[in-house]
Amino acid sequence: MPTLNWLGRNKVENLKVPFHFLNEKYSVGNSQNKIIHADNLLALKSLLPRYENKIKCIYIDPPYNTGNEGWIYNDNVNDPQLKKWLGQVVGKEGEDLTRHDKWLCMMFPRLKLLHRLLRDDGAIFISIDDNEQANLKLICDDIFGASNFLAEFAIKRSGGRQDSKYFAIVNEYLICYAKNAENFVAGKDIKAGENFPKFDEKIGRNYKTQLLRKWGSNSRRIDRPNLFYSIPAPDGTELFPMLSENEEGCWRWGKNKMQAALDENLIEFVKKNGAWVAYEKIYQPEGGEGTKKFTTWIDENFSNADSINEIFGEKVFDYPKSVGLIEKILRMCNADKNSIVLDSFAGSGTTAHAVQNLNAADGGSRRFILIELNDYAENITAERVRRIGGEFSFYEIGERLFDDDGFLNENAPLEKIFDYVYFSETGKDYVPTAEKNLLGVNDDTAYYFFNGESLSWSTLAQIQTRAKNYVIYAEACNLSEGELSKYKITFKNIPADIRRYGGDKNGAELLPT
Repeated sequence: MPTLNWLGRNKVENLKVPFHFLNEKYSVGNSQNKIIHADNLLALKSLLPRYENKIKCIYIDPPYNTGNEGWIYNDNVNDPQLKKWLGQVVGKEGEDLTRHDKWLCMMFPRLKLLHRLLRDDGAIFISIDDNEQANLKLICDDIFGASNFLAEFAIKRSGGRQDSKYFAIVNEYLICYAKNAENFVAGKDIKAGENFPKFDEKIGRNYKTQLLRKWGSNSRRIDRPNLFYSIPAPDGTELFPMLSENEEGCWRWGKNKMQAALDENLIEFVKKNGAWVAYEKIYQPEGGEGTKKFTTWIDENFSNADSINEIFGEKVFDYPKSVGLIEKILRMCNADKNSIVLDSFAGSGTTAHAVQNLNAADGGSRRFILIELNDYAENITAERVRRIGGEFSFYEIGERLFDDDGFLNENAPLEKIFDYVYFSETGKDYVPTAEKNLLGVNDDTAYYFFNGESLSWSTLAQIQTRAKNYVIYAEACNLSEGELSKYKITFKNIPADIRRYGGDKNGAELLPT
Protein backbone atom coordinates (compact mmCIF):
# COMPACT_ATOMS: atom_id res chain seq x y z
CA MET A 1 0.00 0.00 0.00
CA PRO A 2 1.39 3.45 -0.85
CA THR A 3 2.44 5.48 2.19
CA LEU A 4 3.03 9.17 2.64
CA ASN A 5 6.43 10.47 3.68
CA TRP A 6 7.17 13.94 5.04
CA LEU A 7 9.78 15.85 7.00
CA GLY A 8 9.69 14.59 10.58
CA ARG A 9 7.66 11.42 10.05
CA ASN A 10 10.39 9.19 11.46
CA LYS A 11 10.42 11.36 14.59
CA VAL A 12 6.68 11.46 15.32
CA GLU A 13 6.21 7.75 14.58
CA ASN A 14 8.19 7.01 17.75
CA LEU A 15 7.19 10.07 19.70
CA LYS A 16 7.45 9.66 23.46
CA VAL A 17 4.33 11.03 25.10
CA PRO A 18 4.52 11.06 28.92
CA PHE A 19 1.47 9.91 30.83
CA HIS A 20 -0.07 12.69 32.92
CA PHE A 21 -2.84 12.42 35.44
CA LEU A 22 -5.93 14.58 35.09
CA ASN A 23 -6.76 17.05 37.85
CA GLU A 24 -10.44 17.72 38.38
CA LYS A 25 -10.96 21.45 38.99
CA TYR A 26 -14.72 21.44 39.56
CA SER A 27 -17.95 19.68 38.63
CA VAL A 28 -21.31 20.87 37.40
CA GLY A 29 -23.90 18.34 38.52
CA ASN A 30 -23.20 14.63 38.89
CA SER A 31 -21.93 13.26 35.61
CA GLN A 32 -19.17 11.26 33.94
CA ASN A 33 -18.90 13.83 31.14
CA LYS A 34 -15.46 15.41 30.87
CA ILE A 35 -14.19 18.73 29.55
CA ILE A 36 -10.39 18.83 29.55
CA HIS A 37 -8.41 22.04 29.15
CA ALA A 38 -5.08 20.80 27.80
CA ASP A 39 -2.94 20.04 24.79
CA ASN A 40 -4.90 17.25 23.17
CA LEU A 41 -1.83 15.04 22.70
CA LEU A 42 -1.25 14.89 26.46
CA ALA A 43 -4.97 14.74 27.20
CA LEU A 44 -5.55 11.83 24.83
CA LYS A 45 -2.70 9.92 26.47
CA SER A 46 -4.18 10.65 29.89
CA LEU A 47 -7.37 8.85 28.83
CA LEU A 48 -5.41 5.58 28.70
CA PRO A 49 -5.90 3.00 30.06
CA ARG A 50 -9.41 3.86 31.25
CA TYR A 51 -10.91 4.61 27.84
CA GLU A 52 -8.89 2.36 25.56
CA ASN A 53 -11.28 0.63 23.09
CA LYS A 54 -14.24 2.38 24.77
CA ILE A 55 -15.13 5.31 22.48
CA LYS A 56 -18.01 4.64 20.09
CA CYS A 57 -17.82 7.85 18.03
CA ILE A 58 -15.01 10.36 17.55
CA TYR A 59 -15.55 13.66 15.80
CA ILE A 60 -12.69 16.13 15.27
CA ASP A 61 -12.43 19.45 13.49
CA PRO A 62 -8.65 20.01 13.31
CA PRO A 63 -6.99 23.07 11.76
CA TYR A 64 -7.58 23.04 8.01
CA ASN A 65 -4.11 24.55 7.53
CA THR A 66 -5.38 27.41 5.41
CA GLY A 67 -2.60 29.74 6.55
CA ASN A 68 -5.14 32.02 8.25
CA GLU A 69 -5.72 30.08 11.45
CA GLY A 70 -2.65 31.10 13.43
CA TRP A 71 -2.01 27.60 14.72
CA ILE A 72 1.42 26.64 16.11
CA TYR A 73 3.25 23.32 16.14
CA ASN A 74 4.43 22.78 19.72
CA ASP A 75 4.99 19.03 20.23
CA ASN A 76 8.08 18.07 22.20
CA VAL A 77 10.01 16.32 19.42
CA ASN A 78 13.73 15.80 20.00
CA ASP A 79 14.96 16.83 16.57
CA PRO A 80 16.85 20.04 15.64
CA GLN A 81 14.83 20.68 12.49
CA LEU A 82 11.48 20.21 14.17
CA LYS A 83 12.50 22.28 17.20
CA LYS A 84 12.88 25.25 14.86
CA TRP A 85 9.13 25.08 14.31
CA LEU A 86 8.20 25.47 17.97
CA GLY A 87 6.38 28.65 18.82
CA GLN A 88 6.17 29.73 15.19
CA VAL A 89 2.80 30.44 13.59
CA VAL A 90 2.30 28.22 10.54
CA GLY A 91 2.36 30.39 7.43
CA LYS A 92 0.49 30.43 4.16
CA GLU A 93 1.09 28.42 1.01
CA GLY A 94 4.24 29.70 -0.72
CA GLU A 95 5.39 31.51 2.43
CA ASP A 96 5.98 28.47 4.66
CA LEU A 97 7.52 25.58 2.73
CA THR A 98 7.09 23.17 5.65
CA ARG A 99 3.45 23.99 6.46
CA HIS A 100 2.19 20.57 5.32
CA ASP A 101 5.00 18.77 7.15
CA LYS A 102 4.07 20.58 10.36
CA TRP A 103 0.41 19.69 9.98
CA LEU A 104 1.20 16.02 9.36
CA CYS A 105 3.59 15.91 12.32
CA MET A 106 0.83 17.37 14.48
CA MET A 107 -1.92 15.05 13.26
CA PHE A 108 -0.10 11.71 13.07
CA PRO A 109 0.44 10.99 16.79
CA ARG A 110 -3.00 12.28 17.70
CA LEU A 111 -4.67 10.00 15.19
CA LYS A 112 -2.62 7.08 16.55
CA LEU A 113 -4.00 7.70 20.02
CA LEU A 114 -7.54 8.23 18.73
CA HIS A 115 -7.31 4.90 16.93
CA ARG A 116 -6.35 3.21 20.18
CA LEU A 117 -9.26 4.79 22.06
CA LEU A 118 -11.86 3.86 19.44
CA ARG A 119 -14.21 0.96 20.08
CA ASP A 120 -14.03 -2.05 17.77
CA ASP A 121 -17.44 -1.17 16.29
CA GLY A 122 -16.79 2.56 16.39
CA ALA A 123 -15.90 5.18 13.80
CA ILE A 124 -14.06 8.49 13.52
CA PHE A 125 -15.35 11.46 11.50
CA ILE A 126 -12.91 14.24 10.55
CA SER A 127 -13.85 17.60 9.04
CA ILE A 128 -11.35 18.95 6.51
CA ASP A 129 -11.09 20.96 3.29
CA ASP A 130 -8.93 20.86 0.17
CA ASN A 131 -5.79 22.14 1.91
CA GLU A 132 -5.10 18.82 3.67
CA GLN A 133 -7.78 16.42 2.43
CA ALA A 134 -5.38 14.32 0.33
CA ASN A 135 -2.74 14.14 3.06
CA LEU A 136 -5.32 13.28 5.69
CA LYS A 137 -6.70 10.44 3.60
CA LEU A 138 -3.25 8.90 3.18
CA ILE A 139 -2.25 9.02 6.84
CA CYS A 140 -5.67 7.65 7.86
CA ASP A 141 -5.15 4.78 5.41
CA ASP A 142 -1.83 4.21 7.16
CA ILE A 143 -3.17 4.35 10.73
CA PHE A 144 -6.70 2.93 10.43
CA GLY A 145 -6.09 0.73 7.38
CA ALA A 146 -7.37 1.40 3.88
CA SER A 147 -9.91 -1.40 4.27
CA ASN A 148 -11.52 0.50 7.15
CA PHE A 149 -12.24 3.60 5.07
CA LEU A 150 -16.02 4.02 5.06
CA ALA A 151 -16.80 7.19 3.12
CA GLU A 152 -15.91 10.77 2.29
CA PHE A 153 -18.88 13.08 2.61
CA ALA A 154 -19.18 16.35 0.69
CA ILE A 155 -20.78 19.02 2.88
CA LYS A 156 -21.99 22.47 1.90
CA ARG A 157 -19.85 25.24 3.35
CA SER A 158 -21.46 28.10 5.20
CA GLY A 159 -19.33 30.65 3.33
CA GLY A 160 -15.94 31.31 1.83
CA ARG A 161 -16.83 31.00 -1.83
CA GLN A 162 -15.65 34.55 -2.48
CA ASP A 163 -12.17 33.48 -1.36
CA SER A 164 -11.96 30.88 -4.13
CA LYS A 165 -9.48 31.96 -6.79
CA TYR A 166 -10.74 30.05 -9.82
CA PHE A 167 -14.07 28.41 -8.94
CA ALA A 168 -16.71 29.01 -6.27
CA ILE A 169 -15.83 26.25 -3.81
CA VAL A 170 -18.99 25.48 -1.87
CA ASN A 171 -18.08 22.21 -0.17
CA GLU A 172 -15.71 20.77 2.39
CA TYR A 173 -15.31 17.14 3.47
CA LEU A 174 -16.08 14.74 6.27
CA ILE A 175 -13.77 11.71 6.16
CA CYS A 176 -14.95 8.60 7.96
CA TYR A 177 -13.01 5.51 9.07
CA ALA A 178 -14.03 2.55 11.19
CA LYS A 179 -11.83 0.88 13.77
CA ASN A 180 -12.90 -2.41 12.17
CA ALA A 181 -15.20 -2.11 9.16
CA GLU A 182 -16.43 -5.68 9.56
CA ASN A 183 -17.92 -4.76 12.95
CA PHE A 184 -19.29 -1.34 12.05
CA VAL A 185 -23.01 -0.90 11.40
CA ALA A 186 -24.02 2.43 9.88
CA GLY A 187 -27.12 4.24 11.03
CA LYS A 188 -29.76 4.83 8.40
CA ASP A 189 -32.07 7.65 7.44
CA ILE A 190 -35.67 7.15 8.47
CA LYS A 191 -37.79 7.11 5.36
CA ALA A 192 -41.20 5.75 4.38
CA GLY A 193 -41.81 3.21 1.63
CA GLU A 194 -40.04 0.04 2.70
CA ASN A 195 -41.81 -3.00 4.13
CA PHE A 196 -40.95 -4.72 7.43
CA PRO A 197 -43.36 -7.67 7.13
CA LYS A 198 -42.33 -9.78 10.14
CA PHE A 199 -43.03 -9.17 13.82
CA ASP A 200 -40.83 -10.10 16.79
CA GLU A 201 -43.20 -10.85 19.64
CA LYS A 202 -40.43 -10.91 22.25
CA ILE A 203 -39.48 -7.26 21.74
CA GLY A 204 -42.61 -6.02 19.96
CA ARG A 205 -41.02 -4.68 16.76
CA ASN A 206 -41.39 -5.33 13.06
CA TYR A 207 -38.42 -6.53 11.07
CA LYS A 208 -37.32 -7.76 7.67
CA THR A 209 -34.58 -10.22 6.77
CA GLN A 210 -31.53 -10.07 4.54
CA LEU A 211 -29.36 -12.96 3.41
CA LEU A 212 -26.38 -13.26 5.74
CA ARG A 213 -24.19 -14.90 3.16
CA LYS A 214 -22.43 -12.39 0.93
CA TRP A 215 -23.70 -12.19 -2.63
CA GLY A 216 -22.58 -10.47 -5.81
CA SER A 217 -18.91 -9.52 -6.31
CA ASN A 218 -16.26 -10.75 -3.87
CA SER A 219 -18.66 -13.34 -2.48
CA ARG A 220 -16.42 -16.40 -2.85
CA ARG A 221 -14.21 -17.88 -0.16
CA ILE A 222 -11.15 -17.15 -2.28
CA ASP A 223 -12.09 -13.43 -2.22
CA ARG A 224 -12.48 -13.15 1.58
CA PRO A 225 -11.05 -16.29 3.20
CA ASN A 226 -11.35 -14.85 6.72
CA LEU A 227 -15.14 -14.66 6.25
CA PHE A 228 -15.50 -18.40 5.61
CA TYR A 229 -16.28 -20.20 8.87
CA SER A 230 -19.14 -22.16 10.41
CA ILE A 231 -21.95 -21.04 12.71
CA PRO A 232 -24.27 -23.36 14.66
CA ALA A 233 -27.61 -24.08 13.03
CA PRO A 234 -30.72 -24.61 15.24
CA ASP A 235 -30.25 -28.41 15.12
CA GLY A 236 -26.62 -28.16 16.24
CA THR A 237 -25.07 -28.80 12.85
CA GLU A 238 -22.39 -26.55 11.34
CA LEU A 239 -23.62 -24.06 8.78
CA PHE A 240 -21.13 -22.70 6.24
CA PRO A 241 -21.75 -19.87 3.71
CA MET A 242 -22.04 -22.01 0.58
CA LEU A 243 -22.79 -20.46 -2.82
CA SER A 244 -23.83 -23.87 -4.08
CA GLU A 245 -23.39 -27.46 -3.00
CA ASN A 246 -19.79 -27.47 -4.24
CA GLU A 247 -18.75 -23.78 -4.14
CA GLU A 248 -17.68 -22.07 -0.94
CA GLY A 249 -18.82 -18.50 -0.33
CA CYS A 250 -18.35 -16.15 2.63
CA TRP A 251 -20.37 -14.35 5.28
CA ARG A 252 -20.92 -10.59 5.27
CA TRP A 253 -19.67 -10.30 8.85
CA GLY A 254 -16.51 -11.15 10.75
CA LYS A 255 -16.52 -13.66 13.62
CA ASN A 256 -16.86 -11.11 16.44
CA LYS A 257 -19.86 -9.37 14.93
CA MET A 258 -21.41 -12.72 14.00
CA GLN A 259 -21.08 -14.02 17.56
CA ALA A 260 -22.60 -10.85 18.96
CA ALA A 261 -25.56 -11.20 16.56
CA LEU A 262 -26.02 -14.86 17.57
CA ASP A 263 -25.94 -13.90 21.25
CA GLU A 264 -28.53 -11.15 20.73
CA ASN A 265 -30.84 -13.29 18.56
CA LEU A 266 -30.38 -11.09 15.51
CA ILE A 267 -30.10 -14.02 13.09
CA GLU A 268 -33.04 -15.98 11.70
CA PHE A 269 -32.59 -19.52 10.37
CA VAL A 270 -34.89 -20.89 7.67
CA LYS A 271 -34.81 -24.41 6.24
CA LYS A 272 -35.02 -24.53 2.45
CA ASN A 273 -34.87 -27.74 0.46
CA GLY A 274 -33.57 -29.58 3.51
CA ALA A 275 -30.74 -27.11 4.20
CA TRP A 276 -30.46 -24.26 6.68
CA VAL A 277 -30.13 -20.68 5.41
CA ALA A 278 -29.14 -17.78 7.71
CA TYR A 279 -30.66 -14.30 7.49
CA GLU A 280 -29.93 -11.03 9.27
CA LYS A 281 -32.91 -9.59 11.16
CA ILE A 282 -33.24 -5.86 10.37
CA TYR A 283 -35.64 -4.11 12.71
CA GLN A 284 -37.80 -1.18 11.73
CA PRO A 285 -36.33 2.03 13.20
CA GLU A 286 -38.56 3.91 15.58
CA GLY A 287 -40.69 6.36 13.64
CA GLY A 288 -40.13 4.91 10.17
CA GLU A 289 -37.95 2.84 7.92
CA GLY A 290 -34.26 3.04 7.22
CA THR A 291 -32.23 3.69 4.09
CA LYS A 292 -28.51 4.23 3.73
CA LYS A 293 -27.37 7.83 4.04
CA PHE A 294 -26.03 9.61 0.97
CA THR A 295 -22.47 10.96 1.01
CA THR A 296 -23.39 14.31 -0.56
CA TRP A 297 -24.90 16.84 1.85
CA ILE A 298 -24.89 19.86 -0.42
CA ASP A 299 -28.62 20.46 -0.10
CA GLU A 300 -28.71 20.33 3.70
CA ASN A 301 -28.58 23.51 5.74
CA PHE A 302 -26.20 23.13 8.66
CA SER A 303 -26.38 26.52 10.29
CA ASN A 304 -23.14 26.93 12.18
CA ALA A 305 -23.68 29.97 14.36
CA ASP A 306 -27.29 30.42 15.47
CA SER A 307 -27.15 27.99 18.41
CA ILE A 308 -24.15 29.43 20.20
CA ASN A 309 -25.07 33.04 19.39
CA GLU A 310 -28.51 32.50 20.91
CA ILE A 311 -26.99 30.89 24.01
CA PHE A 312 -24.59 33.77 24.69
CA GLY A 313 -26.68 36.55 23.21
CA GLU A 314 -23.75 37.75 21.11
CA LYS A 315 -21.08 36.49 18.73
CA VAL A 316 -18.47 34.72 20.84
CA PHE A 317 -16.86 32.24 18.45
CA ASP A 318 -15.71 32.31 14.83
CA TYR A 319 -16.90 29.46 12.61
CA PRO A 320 -18.51 27.12 15.16
CA LYS A 321 -19.70 23.78 13.83
CA SER A 322 -23.37 23.00 13.39
CA VAL A 323 -25.20 21.10 16.12
CA GLY A 324 -27.31 19.47 13.41
CA LEU A 325 -24.18 18.24 11.64
CA ILE A 326 -22.85 16.52 14.77
CA GLU A 327 -26.26 15.06 15.56
CA LYS A 328 -26.35 13.53 12.09
CA ILE A 329 -22.84 12.12 12.56
CA LEU A 330 -23.86 10.48 15.84
CA ARG A 331 -26.85 8.88 14.16
CA MET A 332 -24.70 7.67 11.26
CA CYS A 333 -22.33 6.10 13.76
CA ASN A 334 -25.22 4.36 15.52
CA ALA A 335 -24.13 5.95 18.79
CA ASP A 336 -26.43 3.97 21.08
CA LYS A 337 -27.87 5.39 24.28
CA ASN A 338 -24.86 4.44 26.42
CA SER A 339 -22.12 5.46 23.97
CA ILE A 340 -19.10 7.60 24.77
CA VAL A 341 -18.42 10.38 22.26
CA LEU A 342 -15.02 12.09 22.01
CA ASP A 343 -14.04 15.41 20.44
CA SER A 344 -10.36 16.31 20.89
CA PHE A 345 -10.58 19.61 18.97
CA ALA A 346 -13.65 20.73 20.90
CA GLY A 347 -13.77 24.41 19.97
CA SER A 348 -17.06 25.94 21.12
CA GLY A 349 -18.43 22.64 22.47
CA THR A 350 -20.81 21.77 19.63
CA THR A 351 -20.28 18.02 20.11
CA ALA A 352 -21.44 18.18 23.72
CA HIS A 353 -24.50 20.19 22.62
CA ALA A 354 -25.37 17.50 20.05
CA VAL A 355 -24.98 14.72 22.63
CA GLN A 356 -27.26 16.62 25.02
CA ASN A 357 -29.90 17.01 22.30
CA LEU A 358 -29.90 13.32 21.40
CA ASN A 359 -30.14 12.29 25.05
CA ALA A 360 -33.08 14.65 25.52
CA ALA A 361 -34.79 13.24 22.42
CA ASP A 362 -34.52 9.53 23.24
CA GLY A 363 -33.79 9.38 26.98
CA GLY A 364 -30.23 8.23 26.34
CA SER A 365 -27.24 8.37 28.68
CA ARG A 366 -24.55 9.12 26.12
CA ARG A 367 -21.40 10.63 27.60
CA PHE A 368 -19.02 13.11 26.03
CA ILE A 369 -15.33 13.90 26.44
CA LEU A 370 -14.19 17.26 25.11
CA ILE A 371 -10.57 18.40 24.87
CA GLU A 372 -9.69 22.00 24.12
CA LEU A 373 -6.27 23.67 24.33
CA ASN A 374 -7.25 27.33 24.07
CA ASP A 375 -8.09 29.60 26.98
CA TYR A 376 -11.76 29.74 25.98
CA ALA A 377 -12.12 26.09 27.12
CA GLU A 378 -13.73 27.32 30.32
CA ASN A 379 -15.52 30.55 29.44
CA ILE A 380 -16.96 29.37 26.11
CA THR A 381 -16.69 25.56 25.73
CA ALA A 382 -17.64 24.64 29.29
CA GLU A 383 -19.90 27.65 29.77
CA ARG A 384 -21.93 26.69 26.70
CA VAL A 385 -22.52 23.19 28.11
CA ARG A 386 -23.48 24.64 31.50
CA ARG A 387 -25.97 27.08 29.93
CA ILE A 388 -27.81 24.31 28.06
CA GLY A 389 -28.17 22.33 31.29
CA GLY A 390 -25.33 19.90 30.72
CA GLU A 391 -23.45 18.24 33.56
CA PHE A 392 -19.70 17.69 33.45
CA SER A 393 -16.41 17.75 35.31
CA PHE A 394 -13.74 20.21 34.25
CA TYR A 395 -10.13 18.98 34.19
CA GLU A 396 -6.64 20.24 33.56
CA ILE A 397 -3.42 18.28 33.07
CA GLY A 398 -1.72 17.28 36.32
CA GLU A 399 1.52 15.58 37.30
CA ARG A 400 3.38 13.04 35.21
CA LEU A 401 3.38 9.39 36.26
CA PHE A 402 7.17 9.12 35.86
CA ASP A 403 9.95 11.62 36.36
CA ASP A 404 12.76 12.32 33.89
CA ASP A 405 14.87 9.49 35.35
CA GLY A 406 12.21 6.86 34.86
CA PHE A 407 11.08 6.56 38.48
CA LEU A 408 7.65 7.20 39.92
CA ASN A 409 7.12 10.92 40.17
CA GLU A 410 7.35 11.89 43.85
CA ASN A 411 5.02 14.82 43.19
CA ALA A 412 2.27 12.60 41.78
CA PRO A 413 -0.45 11.81 44.35
CA LEU A 414 -0.02 8.20 45.49
CA GLU A 415 -3.77 7.65 45.32
CA LYS A 416 -3.73 8.48 41.59
CA ILE A 417 -0.88 6.01 41.05
CA PHE A 418 -2.87 3.38 42.95
CA ASP A 419 -5.89 4.03 40.75
CA TYR A 420 -3.80 3.86 37.56
CA VAL A 421 -2.24 0.52 38.54
CA TYR A 422 -5.41 -1.07 39.91
CA PHE A 423 -7.54 -0.05 36.94
CA SER A 424 -4.86 -1.28 34.52
CA GLU A 425 -4.85 -4.64 36.33
CA THR A 426 -8.56 -5.14 36.85
CA GLY A 427 -10.52 -2.61 34.78
CA LYS A 428 -12.10 -1.38 38.02
CA ASP A 429 -11.78 1.86 39.97
CA TYR A 430 -9.52 1.99 42.98
CA VAL A 431 -11.39 2.62 46.22
CA PRO A 432 -9.21 3.45 49.23
CA THR A 433 -9.11 0.63 51.74
CA ALA A 434 -8.61 0.54 55.51
CA GLU A 435 -5.57 -1.67 55.07
CA LYS A 436 -2.35 0.11 54.22
CA ASN A 437 -0.83 -0.81 50.82
CA LEU A 438 -3.90 -2.81 49.70
CA LEU A 439 -5.25 -1.65 46.33
CA GLY A 440 -8.19 -4.02 46.36
CA VAL A 441 -9.40 -7.58 45.78
CA ASN A 442 -10.70 -8.77 42.42
CA ASP A 443 -11.54 -12.34 41.34
CA ASP A 444 -9.93 -13.84 44.47
CA THR A 445 -6.72 -11.90 43.82
CA ALA A 446 -5.45 -9.28 46.27
CA TYR A 447 -3.37 -6.43 44.83
CA TYR A 448 -0.74 -4.72 46.98
CA PHE A 449 1.54 -1.78 46.32
CA PHE A 450 4.61 -1.35 48.56
CA ASN A 451 6.19 1.87 47.37
CA GLY A 452 9.81 2.26 48.49
CA GLU A 453 9.96 -1.27 49.90
CA SER A 454 11.27 -4.68 48.87
CA LEU A 455 9.13 -7.79 48.90
CA SER A 456 10.38 -9.78 51.89
CA TRP A 457 9.06 -11.81 54.80
CA SER A 458 8.64 -8.63 56.83
CA THR A 459 6.58 -7.20 53.94
CA LEU A 460 4.35 -10.26 53.86
CA ALA A 461 3.81 -9.94 57.61
CA GLN A 462 2.02 -6.64 56.92
CA ILE A 463 -0.61 -8.33 54.71
CA GLN A 464 -3.95 -8.75 56.47
CA THR A 465 -6.27 -9.76 53.62
CA ARG A 466 -6.52 -13.46 52.76
CA ALA A 467 -6.96 -14.36 49.09
CA LYS A 468 -6.24 -17.26 46.73
CA ASN A 469 -3.68 -15.23 44.79
CA TYR A 470 -1.60 -12.11 45.32
CA VAL A 471 -0.15 -9.52 42.97
CA ILE A 472 2.44 -7.50 44.85
CA TYR A 473 4.22 -4.40 43.54
CA ALA A 474 7.51 -3.56 45.23
CA GLU A 475 10.91 -2.14 44.31
CA ALA A 476 12.76 -5.47 44.67
CA CYS A 477 12.06 -9.06 45.62
CA ASN A 478 13.96 -11.01 48.28
CA LEU A 479 11.88 -14.16 47.95
CA SER A 480 12.83 -17.13 45.78
CA GLU A 481 10.79 -18.30 42.81
CA GLY A 482 9.80 -21.34 44.84
CA GLU A 483 8.56 -19.21 47.72
CA LEU A 484 6.57 -16.98 45.38
CA SER A 485 4.99 -20.04 43.77
CA LYS A 486 4.22 -21.68 47.11
CA TYR A 487 2.28 -18.67 48.36
CA LYS A 488 0.77 -17.87 44.93
CA ILE A 489 2.41 -14.49 44.67
CA THR A 490 3.09 -12.64 41.43
CA PHE A 491 5.82 -10.07 41.98
CA LYS A 492 5.82 -6.90 39.89
CA ASN A 493 8.63 -4.39 39.96
CA ILE A 494 8.26 -0.68 40.68
CA PRO A 495 8.70 1.10 38.26
CA ALA A 496 9.54 -1.38 35.46
CA ASP A 497 6.24 -3.29 35.51
CA ILE A 498 4.24 -0.07 35.60
CA ARG A 499 5.98 1.06 32.41
CA ARG A 500 4.74 -2.05 30.64
CA TYR A 501 1.58 -0.08 29.89
CA GLY A 502 3.58 1.60 27.13
CA GLY A 503 6.59 3.15 28.81
CA ASP A 504 10.29 3.21 28.03
CA LYS A 505 13.42 3.24 30.19
CA ASN A 506 13.25 7.02 30.51
CA GLY A 507 9.83 6.89 32.08
CA ALA A 508 8.00 8.52 29.19
CA GLU A 509 5.29 6.38 27.69
CA LEU A 510 5.76 5.64 24.03
CA LEU A 511 3.10 6.44 21.50
CA PRO A 512 1.28 3.12 20.89
CA THR A 513 2.07 1.35 17.63
